[in-house]
Amino acid sequence: MSPESKQLFNILMLGVSFMFIFTAFQTCGNIAQTVITNLNNTDFHGSGYTSMSIIYGVFSASNLISPSVVAVAGPQLSMVISGVFYSLYIAVFIQPSTWAFYTASVFIGIAAAVLWTAQGNCLTVNSDENTIGRNSGIFWALLQSSLFFGNLYIYFAWQGKTHISESDRRTVFIALTVISLVGTVLFFLIRKQEDTKAPGEEDSTNEIQGDSSSSQSKMTRAVAAFKRSIKLSFTKEILLLSVTTAYTGLELTFFSGVYGTCIGAVNRFGNEEKSLIGLSGIFTGVGEILGGGIFGLVSKKNRFGRTPVVMLGIIVHFVAFYLIFFNMPNNAPIAPMEGTDDIAYMIPSKEVAIFCSFLLGLGDSCFNTQLLSILGFLYSEDSAPAFAIFKFVQSICAAVAYFYSNYFLLQWQLLIMVVVGFFGTITFFTVEWEAAAFVARGSDYSSI
Repeated sequence: MSPESKQLFNILMLGVSFMFIFTAFQTCGNIAQTVITNLNNTDFHGSGYTSMSIIYGVFSASNLISPSVVAVAGPQLSMVISGVFYSLYIAVFIQPSTWAFYTASVFIGIAAAVLWTAQGNCLTVNSDENTIGRNSGIFWALLQSSLFFGNLYIYFAWQGKTHISESDRRTVFIALTVISLVGTVLFFLIRKQEDTKAPGEEDSTNEIQGDSSSSQSKMTRAVAAFKRSIKLSFTKEILLLSVTTAYTGLELTFFSGVYGTCIGAVNRFGNEEKSLIGLSGIFTGVGEILGGGIFGLVSKKNRFGRTPVVMLGIIVHFVAFYLIFFNMPNNAPIAPMEGTDDIAYMIPSKEVAIFCSFLLGLGDSCFNTQLLSILGFLYSEDSAPAFAIFKFVQSICAAVAYFYSNYFLLQWQLLIMVVVGFFGTITFFTVEWEAAAFVARGSDYSSI
């Protein structure tokens, strides 16, 4: 097998592994608040929004040390251990207790930081400037296939149900735990980075592995990785891209947790309100897969860079926010267990609600594929610190969004995303245009 084929195989296995793990985790996140609402008459008194806020808060802080952890353990082992913690978090729902739920939220926050830092490194070292766009699209399409499979099961299993029984809950979460473990095991099939190079070819991109002739200890490399992360955090490019990244954190919270809860709270949807949560997740996944696939395939043929894709993303999201504002009751995100009978500016439409799910997924894929691409291009020699910073900003904004989702009406959540999304698009354009100018002059952009 040629080095190029091995690299493509690694990207495919990386995407498939994430697909299994996040089939479990994203489905869990999409239904968590609805399931917990049905538990709050018992001894369990947790909140899905609060759990997600803890996860992303710990996630953000842990990104400061995740490059060092990956430097010591290696990318493959880091992803395997992280996958185990994802599985444990999902397993908590089989027999929930408040203390275990929040404790698992802390541990999965740490695991997520390590997992995504290792993923960014694996993606980068198996790509070059000609394949990073394609590989980002392939990975993103496979990852977001996770939204399709788990939510398809939820749609059919919960069809016509207005209350989620203990048996329903256990069946779902046992299945999701097994699926997560399968994805974790698949990480072992990823070839080690040095196996993807031709004989005698030097690996100049894998800073986590370190120079093969170096006598540095793992701890020394870990400290160096931490220092490099801090240094990169204050560069102009990272600061500008952080605004775009912040927007992806806010809208991630909205489409993966809040919007499904809104749909499940609308009593005017009748006895389909709970199964519509699954259908919403399916169409979000369709949008993600379509976007990732298209933008991955056309990336090498796109003469205009990443700008048109991001422009499409923000337009699609603004259309979705406008329709959601008109279609969903304002108190839907914070409605009680019995739901809400309120209406917005139109009688709630199931078709509009599901169409908006598709738009949210398509727009999210526009932003994330292009952020992965530009980070891999600009920081090919600093991939772990760069992706750690990306996930730090994204996760801390997701944590803030999950926290205020406990209190803010729908209109205010939409307004926040519109404002941050507008400025995030502008800052992305600024970095992309500067990158294009440097490439046109034949300069090494990563050196500035």
